Amino acid sequence: MGVGRIQTNGGGSTLSESEIVEAALRVVREDGVEKLSMRRLSRELGVSPMAPYYYVADKRELLDLVAGAALTGVRTPPRDSGPWQQRLRELVDQIDEKLRRHPGLGDVLIEQMLGKQLDLIAGVMSILADAGFGDRDILSAYATVHTYLFGRRRVNPREPAALTGVDLPDVVARATAHMPDLRGRYTYDFGMDVLIAGLEARLVAGADPDVR
Repeated sequence: MGVGRIQTNGGGSTLSESEIVEAALRVVREDGVEKLSMRRLSRELGVSPMAPYYYVADKRELLDLVAGAALTGVRTPPRDSGPWQQRLRELVDQIDEKLRRHPGLGDVLIEQMLGKQLDLIAGVMSILADAGFGDRDILSAYATVHTYLFGRRRVNPREPAALTGVDLPDVVARATAHMPDLRGRYTYDFGMDVLIAGLEARLVAGADPDVR
């Protein structure tokens, strides 16, 4: 199906790819990826239920479109651009920037990353291979990066006020005073520093046994 503007059933109005993508992300942000459907998308866009089908065939294709459009411009740093740690961080930082720009994208990518984003998976894995990891640890390392990158926003409760009035242990009370950091740059940087340091330690240990 083509890219650009499409005619809806309603006559003069048209839809663009960006309008469809942003509408889909709004639905995901408000209701969750499981509630995204072609009918729900049409309501969000204010068009007839059949109008989105002129652009995407079904929910799977819609998720491919959303993920592909939102991740446009992410590039794997070339091998000669720096050490593997720097290249990995640069690639993950690019994806994180897209996640911040498009709230709800993380949930789409948790479900859809093995769809049309194989180039990004290959990018992360190729950096890990260049670092010297064996195939088994490459897969485990990618899974760890993937879980942190796309799943960490679920750690932060949607309603922090739920802790109000609860008699928290002192250490918990002190720590949860920084709850807003969970969705901010500080926690992202903290997590990436720990993740890369852990990968470095794993590499030094030379652990990649075939059988455990």
